[in-house]
Amino acid sequence: MTLKVGFTGLGAMGAHMARHIAARGLLVALANRTHAKAEALASELGVAAISDPVELARRCDVIVTCVTADSDVIGLCEAYAQAGHAGLVVVDTSTIASTSAQHAAAILRAAGGDLIDAPVSGGVEGAKNGKLSVMAGGDAATLARVQPVLESFAARITCMGAVGAGQNTKAVNQVLVAGIAHAVTEGLALGEALGLDPERLLSTLQAGAANSWFLEKRGATALRNQFSVGFKLALLHKDLKIVQQLATAAGTNRTIIDQSLADYATLMAQGYGDDDISSLIRLKRKQG
Repeated sequence: MTLKVGFTGLGAMGAHMARHIAARGLLVALANRTHAKAEALASELGVAAISDPVELARRCDVIVTCVTADSDVIGLCEAYAQAGHAGLVVVDTSTIASTSAQHAAAILRAAGGDLIDAPVSGGVEGAKNGKLSVMAGGDAATLARVQPVLESFAARITCMGAVGAGQNTKAVNQVLVAGIAHAVTEGLALGEALGLDPERLLSTLQAGAANSWFLEKRGATALRNQFSVGFKLALLHKDLKIVQQLATAAGTNRTIIDQSLADYATLMAQGYGDDDISSLIRLKRKQG
């Protein structure tokens, strides 16, 4: 049976993901906090734009969510549960706390549905190209059922365990993202201050052990002060607050987490919250 899929949350990544689902012939409806955005994309893709989450749940077998806050996910799942659609599966690609994912799953399961927590990594480019990495948590049979949906926008899908394991994996991912951003921007700021040619510097670094996805995708743009290319630093700050709580409870070192939170808070206070995280180079350069 062909799945009927709905999508909620048409931001920088969500809109691309929805397009990939539509390309597989699975998408039937869209929803977004700003309904006009849902109407525009729905018109482009030939699907319905739904403003009522209960109605969306009644129309769909699977709903993919890509929203910002824990409260958004829980509120949506509460609404979806009201539809009384036994068998409904929510695939949540948002980045939230693992405890929030477990709470959302419990809400759906009480109504006969289920949840896969499926945060993603790969940035806007990965969403656009359908090459995201999905870190999934949930029931194996449920995950198998929604596999065709995930395959439409992902190059890799890994089941990390029960609901919550996907979000915990994403927490680890965000620590690495934050640390790599520190290393790359600090190194490039030094190279810049030493007067090294940017093109030669980048090509040389990318040919050796210092190379990384972040250096390849954000190095040149950071040196050109182009910060509208990817993941907003305010969103990483939000994610790292979740990670900080996890690391505190686990008793592990939080050096990178705490420094990143402080630095991104400084940039947000300066009005750079919508910049890509490579905007961190602003604080690495020689001041004054």
